[in-house]
Amino acid sequence: MSEQREYVPHRLLRRRVRDIASGVEGELMAVINENVSATDTEHWMELAYIRGASGREFTTAVSNIEAAD
Repeated sequence: MSEQREYVPHRLLRRRVRDIASGVEGELMAVINENVSATDTEHWMELAYIRGASGREFTTAVSNIEAAD
């Protein structure tokens, strides 16, 4: 599998968001459309990169984020 990705614009970039799945909040740093397949068959998914209070980033599906306002 080759590394394949592209940045996607999102209305919540650089804003505080909440990951619905875990309840963790942080700043949305990027949304990237990534090939997440471990095989030759491509499987693309939009991932949200969120920087938490600790400064570490984690990912979740874009459909799992909401504004934390």
